[in-house]
Amino acid sequence: MSKPVKNMIIEMYRKQFDGTTDALLVDIRGVNSKDTHALRSGLAQKAIRVTVVKNSLAKKAFEGTGLAPINELIDGPTAVVYGGESVVNVAREMIEIAKKLKTVQLKGAVMEGTIFGPDEIERLSKFPTREEAQAEVIQLLLSPAGNIIGAAVGAGNAIASILKAMEEKLEKGETIAKVG
Repeated sequence: MSKPVKNMIIEMYRKQFDGTTDALLVDIRGVNSKDTHALRSGLAQKAIRVTVVKNSLAKKAFEGTGLAPINELIDGPTAVVYGGESVVNVAREMIEIAKKLKTVQLKGAVMEGTIFGPDEIERLSKFPTREEAQAEVIQLLLSPAGNIIGAAVGAGNAIASILKAMEEKLEKGETIAKVG
């Protein structure tokens, strides 16, 4: 391959992966064309993209970007899987696919500069996504407020029932004894 062609491919990778900081690497060697098409179209419905890369050119393109840490995992036939809601979702999807298509090998991932080796992708898939983490934080923040409101309402209800009982006694002409 000529140097101008290599430079064009490197520039194409830079544009394609611009702003991408999280990705998963897989080896899809041995997957037949029908399964590859099903894999790609199924992932595309979830806004997850699969790009087979030329290793040496991808490494050059990733230098100085958020994907630079993943260069150490690029070896042999490699496809970069990225997009979706987060790399956690990508990992979840690819684990399910690897269970169905035994020839798919998970090579590793990068999330916010942290490298996950092939044996750590299962752990990565159990992380909460950004939306799940935000929901947990909101739930944690609202839980004490709910307790405070519950306590205030409970105390308010207790006072209201005491006042109601006093009102009923007074209406019946009964005296209210001082509790001391």
